[in-house]
Amino acid sequence: PSAFFLRKMGYPAVVGESFHSDEWRKEINSKKDWRKAFAYAKKLGYPVIAKPNSKSQGKGVYLSHSSQELKKALMEIFTLDRIALVQRPVSGHDYRIVVLDGTIISAYERIPLSVTGDGSTSIKKLLVQKQANFKKNGRDTRIKSDDPRIPIKLAKQKLTLSSVPGQGQKVFLLDNANLSSGGDAVDVTQEMHPAWKKLAARIAKDMNLRFTGIDVIVPAGLSVAPKKYWLLEVNDSPGIDNYAAIGPAQRKVVENLYRTVLKAMAR
Repeated sequence: PSAFFLRKMGYPAVVGESFHSDEWRKEINSKKDWRKAFAYAKKLGYPVIAKPNSKSQGKGVYLSHSSQELKKALMEIFTLDRIALVQRPVSGHDYRIVVLDGTIISAYERIPLSVTGDGSTSIKKLLVQKQANFKKNGRDTRIKSDDPRIPIKLAKQKLTLSSVPGQGQKVFLLDNANLSSGGDAVDVTQEMHPAWKKLAARIAKDMNLRFTGIDVIVPAGLSVAPKKYWLLEVNDSPGIDNYAAIGPAQRKVVENLYRTVLKAMAR
C-alpha cells in the first residue's frame, strides 16, 4: 500500500499493518493471519479501520469497535481481497486533492453518506429520495441500501432503516467518506493555502505520479498551512466523475482536465 512508501519518505501516513487470508498466508508462508490482526488491533486500541488492500471506492471498509466486529469485517474482506489492512483511525476533515503534472486540478472535502430528516420520512425512503436526486443531477453513484455496514452504523445511533429522523436531523449511514459510496463533496479548491498546493505537488512527484488523487485527513482544513495531517492514500487512478456532478463549475474543471490529459498523452 502507498502508506508504506509514504512513511519511508517521511510523510505522516496512517498507522497500520497488513494481514493475510488463510489461503494466501499458506502460499507465501506468512504468519500474519486474522489472529495476529486481533493482537495488533488490541495493541492499537479499538476502534480500528479494517479494509481490503487492493479495492477502491470505499468497498469493504469497516470501522470495528471490538474483536467480534473485527472478525466479521475480516471474514468479509477476505472474500474481496487476500490482504486486509488494519489501521488506527484518525479524526479531522477528509479531503481528496487531485494533481496533474504538479498542478492542483481540484480539492474537495468528502463527507460520508448521510440523510437529513423531515420528521415524517423513514431513513430507507430518504435514501431512495437521495438516489433519485443523484440521477436527476447526472451522478451515476448507486446507493446500496443493503450494504451490511449501514445497519451497524445506524445501530450505534440507536436507529434502523425504518426510523424517522426529526426535522433537520442529519443521520450518517457509513463511516467512510468515499463519493462512490454515496458520500457528498464540497469543493475547496479556491480556498487551498499555497503551502498545501506545494505539498500536494511534492507528494505526487515523490511518488512518481503525473496524475494522482491524494487522500488526506486534516484537523484544521486546507485553508491554513499544513501542520498536523495524515495521508490515507495516494491513488494513481482517481475517479473524477462524482466531483464533476457537484455543479457546472466542477464539470468544466473535469472537461478541461480531460483536454489537458489528452494533450499530454500526445506529447
